[in-house]
Amino acid sequence: MQEPPPAPAARISARTRRQAMDWSLVLASQGIEHGIEHAEEKGWSLVVAAPDYATSLAAIRQYRVENLRWLWRRPIFKPGLFFDWGSAAWVLLTFGFFWLSESRADLRSVGMMDGAALAHGEWWRLFTATLLHADLAHLAMNAVFGLVLLGLAMGRFGTGVGLLAAFLAGAGGNAVAWLVHGGSHRGLGASGVVMGALGLLAVQSLTLVRQSPNALKLVMGGIVGGVLLFVLLGLNPEPRTDLVAHLDGFVAGLLLGAVLALVPRLAQRPRVNLAAGFVFTALVILTWALALVPRR
Repeated sequence: MQEPPPAPAARISARTRRQAMDWSLVLASQGIEHGIEHAEEKGWSLVVAAPDYATSLAAIRQYRVENLRWLWRRPIFKPGLFFDWGSAAWVLLTFGFFWLSESRADLRSVGMMDGAALAHGEWWRLFTATLLHADLAHLAMNAVFGLVLLGLAMGRFGTGVGLLAAFLAGAGGNAVAWLVHGGSHRGLGASGVVMGALGLLAVQSLTLVRQSPNALKLVMGGIVGGVLLFVLLGLNPEPRTDLVAHLDGFVAGLLLGAVLALVPRLAQRPRVNLAAGFVFTALVILTWALALVPRR
């Protein structure tokens, strides 16, 4: 009896042996029969039956989407804790606005927090004020701490999500400071954003509660550690320091971080981070466009 001819095969190229092994596990989890081949000319590849080719590609594509890693994210201290160098882009943005404010005298006046103007509907000052600084020393302090704290927050919650959450926390701190001080309140600076990033980090250990009921001590330790850092960094005794904005930026970061900790996988999805990044960019453009519109 003549044996039937072998089924036609299809190959899926992989860049490295490790990638081929990872994809092999993906196909195995889907019950797709396959083999791994290596040739000097073509490198590593997975061999599947031709009818399974489209299904195999779809499974590998979904795996890559769910496990996407940004190139600027680097693990530190232990696996799972990342520092996101995307925070350097925020630092460059604040330096850019400082340079513009030095060359355009009106930029600070139209963008800084002004309680009276806010009471008359200029809500965009809540956001624009976070990108302005009084002098180079003020900028340098926020840039140094912001690079580190925002980089850790973005590494924990995602590049776009962490950046947008800290930005919203800074605006929230300005809003509460206005409610406390009223129409006389005036201020500027990214301290609320930096304290918001600290709040995000302080509460991120909430995710451990789902993993172990004995993790409560770690959670409380993280929050207490964040509070102590806030006391060290946020309660600056200088007269110009807006302690209310610092405190409320920190509290807003705690609240936003607690919400994000409830949906950790959602916050880490690439599409969600891209959307959050677009929202951040749109907020910066929109608020400054409104601030720079001439008024009668």
